Amino acid sequence: MRMHFQDTTLALSGITELNGANSAVLRDEARAALRTGLTTIDVDLSETRFVDSSGLGALIALHKTMCARGGKLRIIDPTPSVQQILELTRLHRVFEIVKTT
Repeated sequence: MRMHFQDTTLALSGITELNGANSAVLRDEARAALRTGLTTIDVDLSETRFVDSSGLGALIALHKTMCARGGKLRIIDPTPSVQQILELTRLHRVFEIVKTT
C-alpha cells in the first residue's frame, strides 16, 4: 500500500487485495496518518482484485472516522469485481465512488 498527501487529502493506493490479512493494517496506518486539516481519504481500488468482509469493515471504520471529523472517504476507480461487491452490500450508497476513467 502506498500513502501520500495532496493538500487536505490522504490518498491510499497500490492495494491489490483488501482482506483479513491486511485490512487492519490499512485502517490503522490511515488513522495514524490523519492530521489536522485533513478532510478526505481517497482509497484507490483500481488495482484491487479482491475485497472480503474484513476489508469492507476497514473501509466502513475509516468512513466513520472521517464523518466524525467532518470529512469524507471516497472510493476511487473500483475494479468491476469490487464495484459488484459494493453494490451487493449496498455500500455504494454509503461511500462516494469516483470514476476517473
